[in-house]
Amino acid sequence: MKRRAFLLGLPAAVLMGCAVSSVRAPDAVIRQATFVGTGPKSLTLYTMKNVRSGSGAHTSLLIDASQRVMFDPAGSFQQELIPERDDVLFGMSPRLEAYYASYHARASFYVISQKKVVSPEVAEMALGLALSNGAVSQAFCTQATSSIISRLPGFESIRTTFFPNNLSDAFGRLPGVETREYRENDSDDKSIAAVQIDAQIRAGQ
Repeated sequence: MKRRAFLLGLPAAVLMGCAVSSVRAPDAVIRQATFVGTGPKSLTLYTMKNVRSGSGAHTSLLIDASQRVMFDPAGSFQQELIPERDDVLFGMSPRLEAYYASYHARASFYVISQKKVVSPEVAEMALGLALSNGAVSQAFCTQATSSIISRLPGFESIRTTFFPNNLSDAFGRLPGVETREYRENDSDDKSIAAVQIDAQIRAGQ
């Protein structure tokens, strides 16, 4: 998946495509958007699955460290008020995290989140790896995510893989993982969800 601007006067929405695109939000914009969580530090693996087949379609990682970001390699979620740098989305408050899940959950796909509390040191290491990873090519989302996770202390059982379900299954076997499922019946046209989410974010909902 690459990022391609939605061309109907709605720059917040981005659709699927093919090539790598490096997005570089300015430092000042990122600093202004930074969100710091108040709870324990954690990693939350997101897996998007096909409703009919159960096959995995996309992988991403929410990192709650010294700041809260979403590593969304080759992802299609983008919003003007959420700064991005090389597949890292900044300012990911719980409200924006919920919008992220809602954007991906629709009639043909559902979303699994798997949260694991980690030490501040491990969370910060994950953040550093995500920030230094660079933009990811289409179909490499799970490879990039699993590569980051596998390098963290306590995650030695995770192996690098291209398959979302393999990573989700391995992550789910780790002790203390909290799993949630998100399902919606929205249209398969994600641009519709993107427009709705854009309006809600701008309205402060």
